[in-house]
Amino acid sequence: MSLGRSSGENRRYRSLVQLEREVIGCRRCPRLVQWRERVARIKVRRFAGERYWGKPITGFGDANARLVLVGLAPAAHGGNRTGRVFTGDESGRWLFRALYRAGFASQPDSVSRGDGMVLSDCYVTAAVRCAPPANKPTAEEFHRCAPFLEEEFRLLSRVRVVIGLGRIGFTAAVDALMASGRLPRSRRPAFGHGACHRCDSLTLMGSYHPSQQNTFTGRLTEPMFDAIFARARKELEAAGSGR
Repeated sequence: MSLGRSSGENRRYRSLVQLEREVIGCRRCPRLVQWRERVARIKVRRFAGERYWGKPITGFGDANARLVLVGLAPAAHGGNRTGRVFTGDESGRWLFRALYRAGFASQPDSVSRGDGMVLSDCYVTAAVRCAPPANKPTAEEFHRCAPFLEEEFRLLSRVRVVIGLGRIGFTAAVDALMASGRLPRSRRPAFGHGACHRCDSLTLMGSYHPSQQNTFTGRLTEPMFDAIFARARKELEAAGSGR
């Protein structure tokens, strides 16, 4: 399955900072704009006193990263509230704890854009940049967002390992890597938790998404998640030794 990619909307950016400005100002998807702004106005009780971000979310992390993680989209009361991907919700708590244990994050807790979190050799992003209703973007919304991910991969020139979080994050990563020429179109890698596909200097891995649907049911456990990042670390070490 391919999520598709936009044609005619692609443009080249000189830096991640320039790309981030474009992402934050994007209003291409009327349904997503309406939803993210409505959620930011009509808040849930536990966050009633907070000011929501209510705009698209950029990627976050080290501009020289060799490891890139691709998720689905910001959560309505997570990233859409805090302004940072995987921040302020249960999925983010799982992810950043794992990144901390693996040595990619400076601290285990990711609660706000001003919490001091620093990622080392790691960059986290998403297939869709706005919180979608019911956490389900449409095919057209994926299509419109695709150029942003493609440009991130172009600008993150040192990438050696990519982890797709969930089947959709994995699919979006494959599409973007194929569009940018980092993966051949002749053979499409298959998703699976722990799947590892190597192509020249790039390794593509799959992991179950740290969503509550997976973590609360035990489909994804912390040891399972830690094993993904331990494998990613080994792949980076091998790449550094000139494999």
